[in-house]
Amino acid sequence: MRKRFFITLGVVFAIIAGLGLVKYRQIKVAMSTPWSAPPEAVTTVVAKQESWTASQGAIGTVVAVQGVVLSADLPGVVQEITFDSGHWVKKGDVLVRLDTSQERAQLEAAEAQSDLANMNLDRAKELMEKQVISQAEYDGFEAEAKRAAATAESFRAMIARKTIVAPFAGRLGIRQVNLGQYLAGGDPIVPLQATDPIYVNFNLPQQAVNSLKVGDEVNVTIEGMDEVAATGKVTAINSLINADTRNVEVQASFRNPNGTLRPGMFATVQVMGNVDSNVIALPVSAINYAPYGDSVFIVEDVAGPDGKTYKGVRQQFVKLGGGRGDQVAILSGVKVGEEIVSSGVFKLRPGAAVEVNNSVTPSNDPAPKPEDS
Repeated sequence: MRKRFFITLGVVFAIIAGLGLVKYRQIKVAMSTPWSAPPEAVTTVVAKQESWTASQGAIGTVVAVQGVVLSADLPGVVQEITFDSGHWVKKGDVLVRLDTSQERAQLEAAEAQSDLANMNLDRAKELMEKQVISQAEYDGFEAEAKRAAATAESFRAMIARKTIVAPFAGRLGIRQVNLGQYLAGGDPIVPLQATDPIYVNFNLPQQAVNSLKVGDEVNVTIEGMDEVAATGKVTAINSLINADTRNVEVQASFRNPNGTLRPGMFATVQVMGNVDSNVIALPVSAINYAPYGDSVFIVEDVAGPDGKTYKGVRQQFVKLGGGRGDQVAILSGVKVGEEIVSSGVFKLRPGAAVEVNNSVTPSNDPAPKPEDS
């Protein structure tokens, strides 16, 4: 019985030792064989040189050339409203008349007093010619006539100030008064905006000041519009640079006959330069942005540890220029004809093996038009 036990135990130990020896040899072989990660699937684009017009992008705000909120100059009751909200008006068009019955009565009294003072002045002139009254008495009559005329004129001006007219041609906003409403001095009546031409104000960094000049072409697009909303010219550059942001304010003027641009709109501005430059344009997805420097991955033959070559990537730091749609300009670091990884850069490292599959590539359009924009 004991002999059988020891025989069984010996067989078990032999089996374990055999399995251990086999596993040891497998591990030794695996350790002696260099390990390589499977290639990463990427898309690529061949670097080409393109001619770009130098441009500067910015965010702007549409501003009326002239814009006011018309208000009552003097207090009074609204007697007549002669405009409709949102309509165009010409300079001098009457918009609102306030009640002037009291002022007109005062004007009649002042005009009567002025007529009387003028008649007294005429009599005084005849009497002075006959040397019946002195020059001092005549001067008193003359002063009284002028005072009465000034009083009458002040009432005429008061009546005129209670008639609100359009100070310039433009589009009215929404009416804020009603018939019979009492208006205090300064109460708003209706906004008025002159929108043709119209301004767009925007800011550019101080580095752009030297290359910017009055007359440069400016394109603006409005959120929700696919096409360029308007093309205008730079008309003014602020003489001061903001000390907090180091930006300079720029104003561009645009024709706006259809009223497409409205004051207060958010606008995307593109200032077009006059000089074309040759750049290498790559899709934005090809750039590996990092705090220590922006880079791209170039596909080329890489020598492995065993001396054999494989298709891998080399990381190349680049200097970026401006953007245009889905593209960004490469000013240095990439040569024409090099194959650049256009997607999948986030999972690459220098020397990584890659497998190119360009069946589906990222957008590379200089003027994209997204369907949902």
